[in-house]
Amino acid sequence: MSGARRKPAESRGEQIQAAEREAARQRLLAQAEADRIPVEETTRAVPERRRRDQG
Repeated sequence: MSGARRKPAESRGEQIQAAEREAARQRLLAQAEADRIPVEETTRAVPERRRRDQG
């Protein structure tokens, strides 16, 4: 099982990278949520466009 062990520096470095990846993921999710258009707004807009195009 000694092959399964990692050096503390490698393990710590991997932990830091994982934390950085998770932080970046959270930032992306927060930005996507901020940019998201609510479904209610998109479904209201479609019938209005169709009515204007037909009229």
